[in-house]
Amino acid sequence: MAIATCFFTASLPNNTNPKLINPHRSFHPSSSHHLHLRLSLPSPFPSSPRHHHHHNDHRLPLFIATSSGGGYGGINHPPPCGGGGGDSSDNNNHNGDGDSAEDKNREEAMMVLAEAKRSVESLPQDLAAAIRAGRIPGAVVSRFFELENSRFLRWLMQFDGFRERLLADDLFLAKVGMECGVGMFTKTAAEYERRRENFFNELEVVFADVVMAIIADFMLVFLPAPTVSLRSPLAGNAGPIAKFFHNCPDNAFQVALAGTSYSLLQRLGAIARNGAKLFVVGTASSLVGTAVTNTLINARKAVDKSSAGEVENVPILSTSVAYGVYMAVSSNLRYQILAGVVEQRILEPMLHQHKLMLGALCFAVRTGNTFLGSLLWVDYARLIGIQKAHEEHKELTD
Repeated sequence: MAIATCFFTASLPNNTNPKLINPHRSFHPSSSHHLHLRLSLPSPFPSSPRHHHHHNDHRLPLFIATSSGGGYGGINHPPPCGGGGGDSSDNNNHNGDGDSAEDKNREEAMMVLAEAKRSVESLPQDLAAAIRAGRIPGAVVSRFFELENSRFLRWLMQFDGFRERLLADDLFLAKVGMECGVGMFTKTAAEYERRRENFFNELEVVFADVVMAIIADFMLVFLPAPTVSLRSPLAGNAGPIAKFFHNCPDNAFQVALAGTSYSLLQRLGAIARNGAKLFVVGTASSLVGTAVTNTLINARKAVDKSSAGEVENVPILSTSVAYGVYMAVSSNLRYQILAGVVEQRILEPMLHQHKLMLGALCFAVRTGNTFLGSLLWVDYARLIGIQKAHEEHKELTD
């Protein structure tokens, strides 16, 4: 039996040493060099003239990706969400460094799926569609698999809003806990700071403020939080306004993923859209808070007849609208800056490898922001006349 010999002809840059090519070297999707190899085989029909022009030189193109060094420690530790990706190794899409960001994102994601032995069909539909469209890099897919290890997070990621936020920030739930956990304490402390000796005389108003704050705290973290957008495109018959706000980010200052960019107008649109949502949240929470407060005031009047002239019901409509405006303007801007600038752009890059310290600083910053918001609300409520200091109220009733 004849032994066929194979010859490899490699196309290498002038400054490349063939001895440095290690076939056992790990493959990174961020590789920037490719070797174009052709496998030459002798004709399987040496004695057949009619096949000579078809089989005299069988060359099978091979592409071997070589790492340029560095890297991110392998496929299990991909670059951050804003990072780049590897070049395509497909024969029909081999454009070197000229590949589009979508192609690089798609290749990264597919390599993470292959490493995890998962198929695209096993993922949620919106995430699978985003991978096929090349809208998310491999780092997002890796984070999804990490979150799936927790039974509670796996259940929570069934909901689109939580899935988008958990993929963008692995400390999102911790921040929700921080905000709601310290909300009651800081709101009450701020109310006492502003009212001092009148704190107990104005206890009904204080209670209304705290109830409104607790109801709104969750939404203040949820709505302005940066997200990995997995929303599918709107239908072609959607109006221009709907399409515009659909393409706006959830946080005006959030870092865009590779292959995604936001215009200044879209970032301003994010502030307007979240402002409208927070106006509804603030108004609704205030309606609940003031209704509960008025119920307590009426019960107090029924028990203590002497307090009937001192304590007045809280105006429901004016207080609710005023709080909605406050949430849409003050709270909206403060929380968007906090989540998109302070946390994502400043603290996260500095302390990415120190989660405990990052969480502690986020806790401190959010606690200060909550206390500041309480102070601003008391001043705003008194400025527009929906709340009065106890001395002023006593002078009016005398």
